Amino acid sequence: MYNRNGDIMVKIIGAGLAGSEAAYYLANQHIQVKLYEMRPKKMTPAHQTGHFAELVCSNSLRSNDMHNAVGLLKREMESFGSLIMEAAHHASVPAGSSLAVDRLLFSSYIEDKIKHHPNIEVIYDEFTEINPDELTLIAAGPLASKSLSQSISTLFHQEHLHFFDAIAPIIEASSINMEIAYLKSRYDKGEAAYINCPMTKEEYDAFYEAVITAKRVEIKDFEHNVFEGCMPFEVMAERGKETLLFGPMKPVGLEIEGKPRPYAVVQLRQDDAAQTMYNIVGFQTHLTWDEQKKVIQMIPGLEHANILRYGVMHRNTYLESPKLLNASYQTISHPKIFFAGQISGVEGYVESAASGLNAAIQISEYIKNDATKPLPRETMMGAMAHYISTPNKSFVPMNANLGLLPELGYKHKKKSRKEFYALRALEALKAYQEDLKIGRQESV
Repeated sequence: MYNRNGDIMVKIIGAGLAGSEAAYYLANQHIQVKLYEMRPKKMTPAHQTGHFAELVCSNSLRSNDMHNAVGLLKREMESFGSLIMEAAHHASVPAGSSLAVDRLLFSSYIEDKIKHHPNIEVIYDEFTEINPDELTLIAAGPLASKSLSQSISTLFHQEHLHFFDAIAPIIEASSINMEIAYLKSRYDKGEAAYINCPMTKEEYDAFYEAVITAKRVEIKDFEHNVFEGCMPFEVMAERGKETLLFGPMKPVGLEIEGKPRPYAVVQLRQDDAAQTMYNIVGFQTHLTWDEQKKVIQMIPGLEHANILRYGVMHRNTYLESPKLLNASYQTISHPKIFFAGQISGVEGYVESAASGLNAAIQISEYIKNDATKPLPRETMMGAMAHYISTPNKSFVPMNANLGLLPELGYKHKKKSRKEFYALRALEALKAYQEDLKIGRQESV
C-alpha cells in the first residue's frame, strides 16, 4: 500500500502495547504508518479509557534483573530503542527490584509520542476488513472486536481459541491501616515499596473459608478455560488450602524483626505516581463485587478499604499461531499480513510489546529486501517468536521464560546458567543488529 506521495504505507490495527511499539519503530524507519484504534469510539469489556497502551490488569512490568527472562527481554527491547521501555522508565513508581508504572503517565507518554510523530496517522475507528494485498500488522489484542475477529476467521479458515483473564482490585491508599500493614520488599531486595498485610493462621483460615464459599459471577461453559498466568485467586484456593501460601500470599522473606513470622501475607503494589492507589498483588478475581468487598475487608489492615476498582473477568482471544505464523510473526498463507501482541500467542505486557517490536523489524526487512529475517533463537525475542511458530498440539499463550532458549551446549555451573544465557543472548543480538545495520532508533 502507498500513500499519496508514493511512500510505502503500513496499516497497524490496535494502539495497545504491541501496536504502539510497532508503529513507533516503523515510523522511525521513515515508513508511513496508519494506526487504527477503535477506542474510545467503541470500548472493550476490559478497558477503562481510550488511551493508547492502557495497562488493563496489573501496573507491573515485572523484574529488572537481566538474568531473569523478562529482564533480559527488556534489555533486548531497549537495544532497539523501545518506546514502551522508554515510557516505563519515564512513568516508573517504586516497586523494589521490579518495574512498575503510573498507568496514566505511562499511556500519556506513549500517546503523545505517537500522535506527534510525522510518519504516523492515527485513525480512531473500528477496523473490520483485512486486505491480504496490503501490508498490515494486526495487533488488536486479545479483545479484538467481533467484526475483526470474524474477518480473521474468514481469511484464515481458523477457529480462535479462548481463555478468560482476570483483573485485580485497586485500593485507595488512605484507607489502608498502616498500624497493621507495613512497608517492605521481599528479602529487603530493592526499596521497601510494597504494603504488606500480615495474617495469623486463624485469620488465614477464616479468610480461606470465605474465599472458597464466596459467590462468583456466572460464566459460560467455554469460559472456564482460564490462562494459568492470570488464575483468579479463588480458583487457586480451590486447588488446596495451602496453594495461596505458595502463591500470592507467600509470607517468606516478609518477616519483621522482633515480631513473629506471619502465617500469610497479602501484598499491595503502588499503582500511581502520587501513591494514592495500590493494587492487590496476585488477586485477580471474578467474585461478585459484594463478595470482593467482604473478603478484602477480612484482610488485616484493609478492614476499611475503599475499593476504587473491583476485579473483573474478560475474554481473551488468541490464534492457534503455530498453524498460521512463522518466526517473523508473518502469516504463512498471506505474507503481507502480520500479527503481534497477545492475539499472536504471547502473554504479558512486556512480551506483547516485544512481539510488536519484533514484527515491526520484520516488516521493515520485508519492505527493504522482500524477505524477513527472524531474530536468533538465542535471544529472548527470537525464542518467543520460535515458540509461537512451532507446531504444538496443546498450544497456549506463553510468558517469556528461560526454558524457551536453546541449551547452552557446554558444561557450566548451574548457578551461572542464567548469566550465560543473558550474555549469549546479547552477543547474538549484537551480531544480528550489525548484520542488518540496525540498532537503537531515535525519533524523527
